[in-house]
Amino acid sequence: MGGARDVGWVAAGLVLAAGACYCFYKLTRGRRRGGRQLRLRPSRSAEDLTSGSYDDTLNAEQVQKLLYLLESTEDPVIIERALVTLGNNAAFSANQIVIRELGGIPIVGSKINNPNQSIKEKALNALNNLSVNVENQIKIKVYVSQVCEDVIAGPLNSAVQLAGLRLLTNMTVTNDHQDMLSSYITDLFHVLVTGNGSTKVQVLKLLLNLSENPAMTDRLLDAQVDSSFLSLLDGHVPKEILLRALTLLQNITNCLNEEHRLAAQPTFPEGSLFSLLYGKECAQKMKALVHHHDADVKEKKGCHPQAPARHHFCSLRRGEGAGEDLTVEFHCASSPFHS
Repeated sequence: MGGARDVGWVAAGLVLAAGACYCFYKLTRGRRRGGRQLRLRPSRSAEDLTSGSYDDTLNAEQVQKLLYLLESTEDPVIIERALVTLGNNAAFSANQIVIRELGGIPIVGSKINNPNQSIKEKALNALNNLSVNVENQIKIKVYVSQVCEDVIAGPLNSAVQLAGLRLLTNMTVTNDHQDMLSSYITDLFHVLVTGNGSTKVQVLKLLLNLSENPAMTDRLLDAQVDSSFLSLLDGHVPKEILLRALTLLQNITNCLNEEHRLAAQPTFPEGSLFSLLYGKECAQKMKALVHHHDADVKEKKGCHPQAPARHHFCSLRRGEGAGEDLTVEFHCASSPFHS
């Protein structure tokens, strides 16, 4: 009997020992497994975050790393990649706030002075996405004059010019900063008439934002505009250009009508946009659009009513949905070298 009890106690001890060993094994194995997992997913460095394969939304710590990288490196490849990563993440409203609060807007803004045109473009794209936030616009507005200068003096139809126009379009969605563009309106019309299709569309989006604001009406009408502007009203012009040109004239006319400005016989210099709108050529082009094949164009077609004394004015019928929604645009790049 005593031997049987001894065997039983030994067996029980073996079971307990085995259980303890198993628990210890699981514990140590779990730690090793956890350690390997941490080693497989380390904290990303700033340069890792600029990798074209990194598509996740950045957290505040990662944004801070990128901003430090932008300030500290002179490598153009890294600068460009960092700007693309920041710009893509600035398409998210939460990150627009984070980047501003971490002092990122001046850091990004400083890169529009870079002589490297690709870096300049990426910086403008990042500012463009950041500018969707109204509070960010307060900090971005200090760059508006320089962006206007670059748009006007830079290579026509270039990626930098288009990026600058997109930023200016977003900055003029509200009336708050539109007056900063007043001295550049004539030059913007020049870019409009000389640029290619993409440039024309982007300038028109910008001018449409200005035309919604009655305070900008005189400045638009006073601008010196080449007569080739009226070619935008030809029936064969692509619809995306023609409709925007018609809406621009419609918005200006609406502002004048609402303020009863026509009765006051306003005066503007020869060669101004006003003189083009009151000219016979404009009236003829608008009448010709009556026969346009597109219903949207016909809806915005003009008529030629009895003009005020000494003037002929090309009046646009205001129908339902007159005017155009203010333009807001994001720019996202899939890789640092995508143009």
